[in-house]
Amino acid sequence: MPHVDIKCFPRDLTEEQKAALASEITETIVRHLKSKARSVSVALTEVPEEAWQDVWDSEIAPQMDALIKKPGYSM
Repeated sequence: MPHVDIKCFPRDLTEEQKAALASEITETIVRHLKSKARSVSVALTEVPEEAWQDVWDSEIAPQMDALIKKPGYSM
């Protein structure tokens, strides 16, 4: 059951834009992982810029070796 959790700075997305994002991500997961669309879940968590260090410290830096796409920045 693939679950995608997107964390980003706050964005002013409409519900339609969020639905389009989730749909495109779901299509990509289905295509590459051969999952069923009904098995995919997508979360969008907006993190204020001043709190991003916490995301880096708890989720990005400890997983750097496992990331399949590494960030082009460091903290």
